[in-house]
Amino acid sequence: MIEEPARWLDEGALRALVPRVLASLVRRGEDFDAAEDALQEALLEALRVWPEHPPHDSRAWLATVATRRLVDARRSEAARHRREEEIHAEPRHGASADEGDDTLFLLFCCCHPDLAPASQVALTLRAVGGLTTREIADAFFVPEATMAQRISRAKRTVRGLQLDQPGDLAVVLRVLYLIYSTGHTDRVDLAREAIRLARQLTLATEEPEARGLLALMLLNHARLPARFDSKGRVVTLDRQDRGLWDTREIAEGVRVLQSALAVQRPGRYQIEAAIAALHDDAAAAEETDWPQILAWYDDLIALAGDPVRQDPAAMLGRAVAVGHVHGPAAGLLETDRLHEVLGDRHRWHAVRGHLHELEGDLPAAATAYAEASRRATNVAERDHLVRQAARARAGEPFS
Repeated sequence: MIEEPARWLDEGALRALVPRVLASLVRRGEDFDAAEDALQEALLEALRVWPEHPPHDSRAWLATVATRRLVDARRSEAARHRREEEIHAEPRHGASADEGDDTLFLLFCCCHPDLAPASQVALTLRAVGGLTTREIADAFFVPEATMAQRISRAKRTVRGLQLDQPGDLAVVLRVLYLIYSTGHTDRVDLAREAIRLARQLTLATEEPEARGLLALMLLNHARLPARFDSKGRVVTLDRQDRGLWDTREIAEGVRVLQSALAVQRPGRYQIEAAIAALHDDAAAAEETDWPQILAWYDDLIALAGDPVRQDPAAMLGRAVAVGHVHGPAAGLLETDRLHEVLGDRHRWHAVRGHLHELEGDLPAAATAYAEASRRATNVAERDHLVRQAARARAGEPFS
Protein backbone atom coordinates (compact mmCIF):
# COMPACT_ATOMS: atom_id res chain seq x y z
CA MET A 1 0.00 0.00 0.00
CA ILE A 2 2.95 2.27 0.54
CA GLU A 3 5.70 2.65 -2.01
CA GLU A 4 8.79 2.78 0.22
CA PRO A 5 8.37 1.69 3.85
CA ALA A 6 10.73 3.42 6.25
CA ARG A 7 13.91 1.55 7.07
CA TRP A 8 12.88 1.10 10.69
CA LEU A 9 9.72 -0.76 9.65
CA ASP A 10 10.10 -4.25 8.24
CA GLU A 11 8.43 -4.41 4.82
CA GLY A 12 7.22 -7.96 5.38
CA ALA A 13 5.62 -7.01 8.70
CA LEU A 14 3.90 -4.04 7.08
CA ARG A 15 2.53 -6.13 4.22
CA ALA A 16 1.15 -8.63 6.71
CA LEU A 17 -0.42 -5.87 8.81
CA VAL A 18 -2.10 -3.79 6.10
CA PRO A 19 -4.60 -6.38 4.77
CA ARG A 20 -5.72 -7.24 8.30
CA VAL A 21 -6.53 -3.60 9.05
CA LEU A 22 -8.20 -3.13 5.68
CA ALA A 23 -10.27 -6.27 6.23
CA SER A 24 -11.46 -5.05 9.63
CA LEU A 25 -12.66 -1.79 8.06
CA VAL A 26 -14.45 -3.48 5.16
CA ARG A 27 -15.91 -6.14 7.45
CA ARG A 28 -17.80 -3.52 9.43
CA GLY A 29 -19.33 -2.06 6.26
CA GLU A 30 -16.91 0.62 5.08
CA ASP A 31 -16.61 1.19 1.32
CA PHE A 32 -13.62 -0.77 -0.05
CA ASP A 33 -12.09 2.15 -1.95
CA ALA A 34 -12.67 4.67 0.83
CA ALA A 35 -11.23 2.28 3.42
CA GLU A 36 -8.08 1.82 1.37
CA ASP A 37 -7.68 5.60 0.98
CA ALA A 38 -8.13 6.07 4.73
CA LEU A 39 -5.59 3.37 5.50
CA GLN A 40 -3.12 4.97 3.10
CA GLU A 41 -3.47 8.21 5.06
CA ALA A 42 -2.96 6.33 8.31
CA LEU A 43 0.22 4.77 6.93
CA LEU A 44 1.58 8.16 5.94
CA GLU A 45 0.81 9.45 9.43
CA ALA A 46 2.57 6.41 10.91
CA LEU A 47 5.73 7.22 8.98
CA ARG A 48 5.74 10.64 10.61
CA VAL A 49 4.75 9.66 14.14
CA TRP A 50 6.12 6.19 14.83
CA PRO A 51 9.88 6.92 14.74
CA GLU A 52 9.55 9.10 17.87
CA HIS A 53 6.33 7.66 19.35
CA PRO A 54 6.04 3.97 18.41
CA PRO A 55 2.65 2.51 19.31
CA HIS A 56 2.15 -0.40 21.67
CA ASP A 57 -0.26 -1.99 19.20
CA SER A 58 0.50 -0.94 15.63
CA ARG A 59 -2.57 -2.66 14.19
CA ALA A 60 -4.96 -0.93 16.61
CA TRP A 61 -3.18 2.37 15.94
CA LEU A 62 -3.64 2.10 12.19
CA ALA A 63 -7.26 0.98 12.52
CA THR A 64 -8.12 3.88 14.81
CA VAL A 65 -6.42 6.51 12.68
CA ALA A 66 -7.97 5.11 9.50
CA THR A 67 -11.39 5.23 11.18
CA ARG A 68 -10.85 8.88 12.06
CA ARG A 69 -9.98 9.61 8.45
CA LEU A 70 -13.17 7.89 7.27
CA VAL A 71 -15.23 9.97 9.68
CA ASP A 72 -13.48 13.12 8.51
CA ALA A 73 -14.09 12.19 4.89
CA ARG A 74 -17.79 11.83 5.50
CA ARG A 75 -17.87 15.27 7.06
CA SER A 76 -15.87 17.06 4.43
CA GLU A 77 -14.20 16.47 1.07
CA ALA A 78 -11.25 18.44 2.42
CA ALA A 79 -10.30 15.61 4.79
CA ARG A 80 -7.58 14.38 2.44
CA HIS A 81 -5.67 17.66 2.94
CA ARG A 82 -5.32 17.05 6.70
CA ARG A 83 -2.78 14.23 6.52
CA GLU A 84 -0.19 16.21 8.49
CA GLU A 85 -2.43 16.94 11.50
CA GLU A 86 -0.82 16.17 14.83
CA ILE A 87 -2.00 13.08 16.65
CA HIS A 88 -1.81 13.98 20.35
CA ALA A 89 -3.10 10.81 21.88
CA GLU A 90 -2.18 7.27 21.02
CA PRO A 91 -5.20 5.17 20.01
CA ARG A 92 -6.65 2.81 22.53
CA HIS A 93 -6.04 -0.88 22.08
CA GLY A 94 -9.17 -2.50 20.77
CA ALA A 95 -10.31 -6.05 20.23
CA SER A 96 -9.19 -7.40 16.90
CA ALA A 97 -10.41 -10.26 14.74
CA ASP A 98 -8.23 -13.26 14.11
CA GLU A 99 -5.65 -12.45 11.45
CA GLY A 100 -6.42 -15.62 9.52
CA ASP A 101 -10.13 -14.78 9.43
CA ASP A 102 -9.33 -11.26 8.25
CA THR A 103 -7.08 -12.50 5.48
CA LEU A 104 -9.70 -14.97 4.33
CA PHE A 105 -12.40 -12.30 4.42
CA LEU A 106 -10.34 -9.90 2.34
CA LEU A 107 -9.41 -12.63 -0.12
CA PHE A 108 -13.09 -13.37 -0.60
CA CYS A 109 -13.75 -9.68 -1.24
CA CYS A 110 -11.00 -9.50 -3.85
CA CYS A 111 -12.13 -12.75 -5.48
CA HIS A 112 -15.78 -11.74 -5.76
CA PRO A 113 -17.48 -13.69 -8.57
CA ASP A 114 -18.62 -10.45 -10.25
CA LEU A 115 -14.96 -9.69 -11.05
CA ALA A 116 -13.10 -11.02 -14.07
CA PRO A 117 -10.17 -13.36 -13.23
CA ALA A 118 -7.58 -10.72 -14.20
CA SER A 119 -9.25 -8.20 -11.87
CA GLN A 120 -9.45 -10.76 -9.07
CA VAL A 121 -5.72 -11.35 -9.33
CA ALA A 122 -4.83 -7.64 -9.50
CA LEU A 123 -7.06 -6.64 -6.57
CA THR A 124 -5.77 -9.54 -4.47
CA LEU A 125 -2.17 -8.52 -5.05
CA ARG A 126 -2.98 -4.89 -4.26
CA ALA A 127 -5.20 -5.26 -1.19
CA VAL A 128 -4.00 -8.53 0.34
CA GLY A 129 -0.48 -8.80 -1.01
CA GLY A 130 0.32 -5.15 -0.39
CA LEU A 131 2.07 -4.78 -3.76
CA THR A 132 2.16 -1.38 -5.40
CA THR A 133 0.30 -0.76 -8.63
CA ARG A 134 3.64 -0.41 -10.40
CA GLU A 135 4.86 -3.77 -9.10
CA ILE A 136 1.68 -5.50 -10.27
CA ALA A 137 1.89 -3.81 -13.67
CA ASP A 138 5.52 -4.92 -14.06
CA ALA A 139 4.61 -8.48 -13.12
CA PHE A 140 1.98 -8.65 -15.86
CA PHE A 141 3.96 -6.60 -18.41
CA VAL A 142 1.34 -3.86 -18.78
CA PRO A 143 1.64 -0.08 -18.31
CA GLU A 144 1.12 1.17 -14.78
CA ALA A 145 -1.82 3.33 -15.93
CA THR A 146 -3.52 0.27 -17.42
CA MET A 147 -3.17 -1.68 -14.20
CA ALA A 148 -4.37 1.31 -12.16
CA GLN A 149 -7.53 1.44 -14.28
CA ARG A 150 -8.06 -2.30 -13.86
CA ILE A 151 -7.77 -2.06 -10.09
CA SER A 152 -10.06 1.00 -9.96
CA ARG A 153 -12.71 -0.81 -12.00
CA ALA A 154 -12.46 -3.78 -9.68
CA LYS A 155 -13.01 -1.57 -6.65
CA ARG A 156 -16.02 0.06 -8.28
CA THR A 157 -17.47 -3.37 -9.01
CA VAL A 158 -17.33 -4.50 -5.37
CA ARG A 159 -18.51 -1.13 -4.08
CA GLY A 160 -21.91 -1.47 -2.53
CA LEU A 161 -21.99 -5.26 -2.78
CA GLN A 162 -22.77 -7.40 0.23
CA LEU A 163 -19.37 -8.57 1.41
CA ASP A 164 -20.49 -10.22 4.63
CA GLN A 165 -21.60 -13.50 3.10
CA PRO A 166 -19.42 -16.61 2.94
CA GLY A 167 -17.44 -16.65 -0.28
CA ASP A 168 -16.42 -19.46 -2.57
CA LEU A 169 -13.12 -20.89 -1.33
CA ALA A 170 -12.60 -22.64 -4.65
CA VAL A 171 -12.45 -19.24 -6.39
CA VAL A 172 -9.88 -17.98 -3.88
CA LEU A 173 -7.73 -21.07 -4.43
CA ARG A 174 -7.97 -20.66 -8.19
CA VAL A 175 -6.89 -17.01 -7.97
CA LEU A 176 -3.92 -17.87 -5.75
CA TYR A 177 -2.88 -20.57 -8.21
CA LEU A 178 -3.16 -18.08 -11.09
CA ILE A 179 -0.86 -15.73 -9.17
CA TYR A 180 1.59 -18.56 -8.54
CA SER A 181 1.53 -19.72 -12.16
CA THR A 182 2.32 -16.23 -13.44
CA GLY A 183 5.83 -16.82 -12.12
CA HIS A 184 8.62 -14.36 -11.54
CA THR A 185 9.76 -10.98 -12.77
CA ASP A 186 12.74 -8.82 -11.95
CA ARG A 187 10.75 -6.77 -9.41
CA VAL A 188 8.25 -9.21 -7.99
CA ASP A 189 8.35 -12.94 -7.28
CA LEU A 190 4.65 -13.69 -7.70
CA ALA A 191 5.19 -17.37 -6.95
CA ARG A 192 6.68 -16.50 -3.57
CA GLU A 193 3.87 -14.00 -2.94
CA ALA A 194 1.26 -16.66 -3.72
CA ILE A 195 2.93 -19.02 -1.26
CA ARG A 196 2.85 -16.32 1.42
CA LEU A 197 -0.86 -15.71 0.85
CA ALA A 198 -1.59 -19.45 0.80
CA ARG A 199 0.11 -19.76 4.20
CA GLN A 200 -2.21 -17.06 5.53
CA LEU A 201 -5.21 -18.83 4.05
CA THR A 202 -4.37 -22.08 5.82
CA LEU A 203 -4.54 -20.17 9.12
CA ALA A 204 -8.13 -19.25 8.36
CA THR A 205 -9.64 -22.51 7.14
CA GLU A 206 -9.37 -26.22 7.85
CA GLU A 207 -10.32 -27.06 4.25
CA PRO A 208 -7.74 -29.65 3.10
CA GLU A 209 -7.64 -28.23 -0.43
CA ALA A 210 -6.12 -25.01 0.95
CA ARG A 211 -3.28 -27.05 2.41
CA GLY A 212 -3.13 -29.08 -0.78
CA LEU A 213 -2.56 -25.90 -2.79
CA LEU A 214 0.13 -24.69 -0.40
CA ALA A 215 1.86 -28.07 -0.63
CA LEU A 216 1.68 -28.03 -4.43
CA MET A 217 3.25 -24.58 -4.57
CA LEU A 218 6.04 -25.51 -2.16
CA LEU A 219 6.87 -28.79 -3.93
CA ASN A 220 7.05 -27.09 -7.33
CA HIS A 221 8.81 -23.96 -6.09
CA ALA A 222 11.53 -26.11 -4.51
CA ARG A 223 12.79 -26.99 -8.00
CA LEU A 224 13.15 -23.37 -9.12
CA PRO A 225 16.96 -23.15 -8.63
CA ALA A 226 17.42 -25.96 -11.18
CA ARG A 227 14.77 -24.91 -13.69
CA PHE A 228 17.10 -22.75 -15.80
CA ASP A 229 20.77 -23.12 -16.67
CA SER A 230 23.43 -20.42 -16.41
CA LYS A 231 22.33 -19.03 -19.79
CA GLY A 232 18.69 -18.77 -18.77
CA ARG A 233 17.63 -21.78 -20.81
CA VAL A 234 14.86 -24.13 -19.66
CA VAL A 235 16.02 -27.37 -18.06
CA THR A 236 13.35 -30.08 -18.10
CA LEU A 237 12.56 -32.00 -14.92
CA ASP A 238 14.35 -35.16 -16.01
CA ARG A 239 17.58 -33.21 -16.68
CA GLN A 240 17.63 -30.96 -13.61
CA ASP A 241 20.44 -31.04 -11.06
CA ARG A 242 18.45 -32.33 -8.10
CA GLY A 243 21.18 -31.26 -5.74
CA LEU A 244 19.99 -27.69 -6.37
CA TRP A 245 16.45 -28.40 -5.19
CA ASP A 246 15.40 -26.77 -1.92
CA THR A 247 15.12 -29.78 0.42
CA ARG A 248 13.62 -27.75 3.26
CA GLU A 249 10.84 -26.54 1.01
CA ILE A 250 10.23 -30.10 -0.16
CA ALA A 251 10.07 -31.38 3.42
CA GLU A 252 7.60 -28.67 4.37
CA GLY A 253 5.48 -29.39 1.31
CA VAL A 254 5.34 -33.10 2.17
CA ARG A 255 4.33 -32.34 5.77
CA VAL A 256 1.56 -29.99 4.64
CA LEU A 257 0.36 -32.52 2.07
CA GLN A 258 0.27 -35.33 4.61
CA SER A 259 -1.85 -33.24 6.96
CA ALA A 260 -4.28 -32.51 4.10
CA LEU A 261 -4.54 -36.12 2.92
CA ALA A 262 -5.17 -37.25 6.49
CA VAL A 263 -8.60 -35.58 6.31
CA GLN A 264 -9.49 -38.11 3.58
CA ARG A 265 -11.25 -35.61 1.36
CA PRO A 266 -8.89 -35.54 -1.62
CA GLY A 267 -9.23 -32.80 -4.20
CA ARG A 268 -7.42 -31.53 -7.27
CA TYR A 269 -4.66 -29.61 -5.47
CA GLN A 270 -3.94 -32.42 -3.03
CA ILE A 271 -3.62 -34.93 -5.87
CA GLU A 272 -1.40 -32.65 -7.96
CA ALA A 273 0.75 -32.11 -4.87
CA ALA A 274 1.03 -35.87 -4.39
CA ILE A 275 2.28 -36.20 -7.98
CA ALA A 276 4.79 -33.38 -7.42
CA ALA A 277 5.95 -35.06 -4.20
CA LEU A 278 6.68 -38.30 -6.07
CA HIS A 279 8.82 -36.41 -8.59
CA ASP A 280 10.63 -34.61 -5.76
CA ASP A 281 11.21 -37.86 -3.89
CA ALA A 282 13.15 -39.47 -6.75
CA ALA A 283 16.91 -39.12 -6.35
CA ALA A 284 17.25 -39.44 -10.14
CA ALA A 285 14.80 -39.28 -13.03
CA GLU A 286 15.07 -43.02 -13.67
CA GLU A 287 14.00 -43.70 -10.08
CA THR A 288 10.66 -41.89 -10.49
CA ASP A 289 7.72 -43.99 -9.27
CA TRP A 290 5.71 -43.77 -12.48
CA PRO A 291 3.13 -46.47 -11.56
CA GLN A 292 2.12 -44.51 -8.47
CA ILE A 293 2.07 -41.26 -10.45
CA LEU A 294 -0.23 -42.91 -12.99
CA ALA A 295 -2.54 -44.04 -10.18
CA TRP A 296 -2.75 -40.48 -8.88
CA TYR A 297 -3.49 -39.17 -12.38
CA ASP A 298 -6.34 -41.67 -12.64
CA ASP A 299 -7.74 -40.29 -9.36
CA LEU A 300 -7.33 -36.73 -10.62
CA ILE A 301 -9.14 -37.40 -13.88
CA ALA A 302 -11.95 -39.16 -12.02
CA LEU A 303 -12.77 -35.82 -10.35
CA ALA A 304 -13.72 -34.21 -13.69
CA GLY A 305 -16.99 -34.96 -15.42
CA ASP A 306 -15.44 -34.35 -18.85
CA PRO A 307 -11.67 -34.63 -18.21
CA VAL A 308 -10.61 -34.05 -21.82
CA ARG A 309 -12.26 -30.64 -21.96
CA GLN A 310 -12.19 -29.70 -18.27
CA ASP A 311 -8.67 -30.86 -17.41
CA PRO A 312 -6.51 -31.18 -20.56
CA ALA A 313 -3.27 -30.68 -18.63
CA ALA A 314 -4.06 -33.70 -16.46
CA MET A 315 -4.86 -35.78 -19.52
CA LEU A 316 -1.50 -34.92 -21.09
CA GLY A 317 0.28 -35.64 -17.83
CA ARG A 318 -1.44 -39.00 -17.66
CA ALA A 319 -0.36 -39.78 -21.24
CA VAL A 320 3.27 -39.25 -20.22
CA ALA A 321 2.80 -41.52 -17.19
CA VAL A 322 1.17 -44.18 -19.39
CA GLY A 323 4.17 -43.95 -21.73
CA HIS A 324 6.59 -44.61 -18.87
CA VAL A 325 4.51 -47.40 -17.32
CA HIS A 326 3.08 -49.23 -20.33
CA GLY A 327 5.46 -48.10 -23.06
CA PRO A 328 5.68 -45.12 -25.45
CA ALA A 329 3.24 -46.64 -27.95
CA ALA A 330 0.55 -46.79 -25.28
CA GLY A 331 1.26 -43.16 -24.36
CA LEU A 332 1.03 -42.06 -27.99
CA LEU A 333 -2.29 -43.86 -28.29
CA GLU A 334 -3.55 -41.79 -25.35
CA THR A 335 -2.51 -38.57 -27.11
CA ASP A 336 -4.30 -39.70 -30.28
CA ARG A 337 -7.52 -39.74 -28.27
CA LEU A 338 -6.88 -36.14 -27.20
CA HIS A 339 -6.10 -34.75 -30.65
CA GLU A 340 -9.54 -33.36 -31.45
CA VAL A 341 -9.51 -31.12 -28.37
CA LEU A 342 -5.79 -30.54 -27.77
CA GLY A 343 -4.16 -30.92 -31.18
CA ASP A 344 -3.63 -27.18 -31.60
CA ARG A 345 -1.87 -26.79 -28.25
CA HIS A 346 1.91 -26.71 -28.15
CA ARG A 347 2.03 -29.03 -25.13
CA TRP A 348 0.19 -31.77 -27.02
CA HIS A 349 2.93 -31.74 -29.66
CA ALA A 350 5.66 -31.50 -27.00
CA VAL A 351 4.31 -34.57 -25.22
CA ARG A 352 4.22 -36.40 -28.53
CA GLY A 353 7.86 -35.44 -29.08
CA HIS A 354 8.83 -36.80 -25.67
CA LEU A 355 7.00 -40.09 -26.24
CA HIS A 356 8.46 -40.52 -29.74
CA GLU A 357 11.88 -39.99 -28.22
CA LEU A 358 11.21 -42.62 -25.56
CA GLU A 359 10.28 -44.91 -28.43
CA GLY A 360 13.56 -44.16 -30.22
CA ASP A 361 11.90 -42.50 -33.23
CA LEU A 362 14.00 -39.33 -33.40
CA PRO A 363 12.69 -38.07 -36.79
CA ALA A 364 9.11 -38.17 -35.47
CA ALA A 365 10.28 -36.53 -32.26
CA ALA A 366 11.96 -33.73 -34.21
CA THR A 367 8.78 -33.07 -36.18
CA ALA A 368 6.66 -32.95 -33.02
CA TYR A 369 9.07 -30.66 -31.16
CA ALA A 370 9.24 -28.30 -34.15
CA GLU A 371 5.44 -28.16 -34.32
CA ALA A 372 5.31 -27.46 -30.58
CA SER A 373 7.84 -24.64 -30.90
CA ARG A 374 5.73 -22.93 -33.57
CA ARG A 375 2.76 -22.87 -31.22
CA ALA A 376 4.56 -21.91 -27.99
CA THR A 377 4.00 -18.37 -26.73
CA ASN A 378 6.55 -18.34 -23.90
CA VAL A 379 9.94 -17.33 -25.32
CA ALA A 380 12.05 -19.55 -23.05
CA GLU A 381 9.85 -22.57 -23.70
CA ARG A 382 9.81 -21.92 -27.44
CA ASP A 383 13.60 -21.71 -27.56
CA HIS A 384 13.86 -24.94 -25.60
CA LEU A 385 11.58 -26.74 -28.04
CA VAL A 386 13.58 -25.40 -30.99
CA ARG A 387 16.73 -26.85 -29.45
CA GLN A 388 14.97 -30.14 -28.81
CA ALA A 389 13.88 -30.33 -32.45
CA ALA A 390 17.38 -29.53 -33.72
CA ARG A 391 18.98 -32.12 -31.47
CA ALA A 392 16.51 -34.83 -32.46
CA ARG A 393 16.88 -33.89 -36.13
CA ALA A 394 20.63 -34.36 -35.78
CA GLY A 395 20.01 -37.83 -34.38
CA GLU A 396 21.28 -36.96 -30.89
CA PRO A 397 19.23 -38.72 -28.20
CA PHE A 398 18.42 -36.67 -25.13
CA SER A 399 20.15 -38.91 -22.61
